[in-house]
Amino acid sequence: MVIKQVELETVCGITSRLPENTRPEVAFAGKSNVGKSSLINGLLNRKSLARISSQPGKTQTINFYNVNNEVYLVDLPGYGYAKVSEETKAKWGRMIERYLHSSGQLKAVFLLIDIRHEPSANDRDMYNWVVYQGYEPIIIATKLDKIKRSQVQKQMKLLREGLQLVPGTRIIPFSAETKQGRDEIWEIIDAFTEESSV
Repeated sequence: MVIKQVELETVCGITSRLPENTRPEVAFAGKSNVGKSSLINGLLNRKSLARISSQPGKTQTINFYNVNNEVYLVDLPGYGYAKVSEETKAKWGRMIERYLHSSGQLKAVFLLIDIRHEPSANDRDMYNWVVYQGYEPIIIATKLDKIKRSQVQKQMKLLREGLQLVPGTRIIPFSAETKQGRDEIWEIIDAFTEESSV
């Protein structure tokens, strides 16, 4: 996709009403420090559209980025590290669940996992939860530039086994530095966009 215009169109907090969009949506979920903002900025060719923070857990809202009036990239709140109360975490969980259940346009959920580490209990819970909601998550293995090329296959196997992925699940290694993986992610998004316009 050639990106002509991008706009942060809707920001939904815990009590907000979710938008009733008429264009396809793809959602991005991941732990607070997994590089979600860097991924979204990389996909959109923008330096700081999604705010990157040294303080994990900055995204506390569901952010809808309208791309070319064709598709929405939906940034879900990060889970895991955010220094917030259990009560707030539970509210974020309900907010994400409400979105997964009520969006009539959600075509895919991308789940970001740090390629350097074995998936955490939070990662496994999120993966199983998204599957339970009826989606087949596409895994994006972030921070690819932080490991040696010779380690990539071993780490991918660790992700596959650690998450107990459903056979056939796609894993896309991604680097915010080199943009490796960007085209593959857009191919998937473009396919959903084309399906919707048929």
